[in-house]
Amino acid sequence: MTLSILRLLAAILLAFLAGKFISKLKLPSILGWLIAGMILGPHALSLTNNELLNAAWYQNTMHILECAVGLMIGTELVWKKLKKSGRSIIVTTLTQSLGTFVLVSLIFGIVFYFSNIPLYLAFLFGGIALATAPAPALSIVREFKTKGPVTSTLIPMAALDDIVGCIVFFSAVAVIAGNLSAGDLPAYMIALVVLLPLVIGVITGLLAGFVLKRDCSTPVTLMILILMILITSGIGFLCNHLLPRPVLNFMLIGMAFSAAFSNMVSEQRLVQIMQGFNPILGVAMIVVILNLGAPLDYHLIMGAGLFTVIYILSRALGKYFGAFLGASVTKSPKTVRNFLGFTLLPHSGVSLVFTGIAVSVLTGPAPECAKIIQGTIAAAAVINEIIAVIMAKKGFEWAGEFHKGEKEKDTASAG
Repeated sequence: MTLSILRLLAAILLAFLAGKFISKLKLPSILGWLIAGMILGPHALSLTNNELLNAAWYQNTMHILECAVGLMIGTELVWKKLKKSGRSIIVTTLTQSLGTFVLVSLIFGIVFYFSNIPLYLAFLFGGIALATAPAPALSIVREFKTKGPVTSTLIPMAALDDIVGCIVFFSAVAVIAGNLSAGDLPAYMIALVVLLPLVIGVITGLLAGFVLKRDCSTPVTLMILILMILITSGIGFLCNHLLPRPVLNFMLIGMAFSAAFSNMVSEQRLVQIMQGFNPILGVAMIVVILNLGAPLDYHLIMGAGLFTVIYILSRALGKYFGAFLGASVTKSPKTVRNFLGFTLLPHSGVSLVFTGIAVSVLTGPAPECAKIIQGTIAAAAVINEIIAVIMAKKGFEWAGEFHKGEKEKDTASAG
């Protein structure tokens, strides 16, 4: 285990350096972390090999860090802020997520009809495609200190998008598994996957709020926050162990946890809490993205087929025009309408989790369909993530939101 820990620490250091190098090229550091994950992962140099990636302590550590990253979303879900734009965020979330599901399912339905492939597979592709991985876009928000309508729409949308994604995907899987009699995914799993992370996070977040709303020094505040994150993650581990399969989204748990205490403390106190936590959040982001890149096999870029191309393009169109439609209907700012869609393109972490579940359902009754979905999404995860990170950065840049948060902070300090 000591050697595995040293391997992980070396990988984190190399990822950090790769991020610094990439940032010199005026690209987001996350691209360096992601590429480092692929190069150091089991498909290349194998510094982070399968033995490490499959170790229970490693997976538990990743879940704790995912929970910590969720704080970046939850601390923005303050009711006073949300009530100003809550309706537009909900509507736009539904149009971009459900729009992506419908478009991807429709296009693959047509392709599979003429290819004599079972049509139900199209709905699994649609269910996997609608989810957005929030960590890449959030890391760009942190690195480039973005602030403005696109940023303020994206962050709460990341939480809602995860909820909608889980509902649609697990509903599709439950129906298909029932028809195929493939292990019969219990119907209650759909509700549990969505509601249980929120319940865990809210309960522990309320407890944290009672303690954190009292003024205390930054070190004490940080110790309390870390302890509560560990308790929250521990409850998540216990619940995952009791479920038929471990499917809880720990970033969603962290989001609910931080949203609960963020609505209980004063604005000034919240700023103090997060300022103390920011260094840990920065490290957590690197490790979570490194872990995101590790399973990606760069060899798949050369073997990508027509289905992969169709998947990437149809998903991108669904996200962009779904966000465009939602923003237009709700009369959101022009920058949100034109550029939000680009920030929603990152996808790989969620897609690989959903793909693993879909493959486990299909392997017995429809092994050929399992191979199609696994090969297509695996290749798409590599190609899409590299393109998506660059496009997400351009989306914020074109919206004119780079370094706005930094400038506002400097102005406030000068005042």
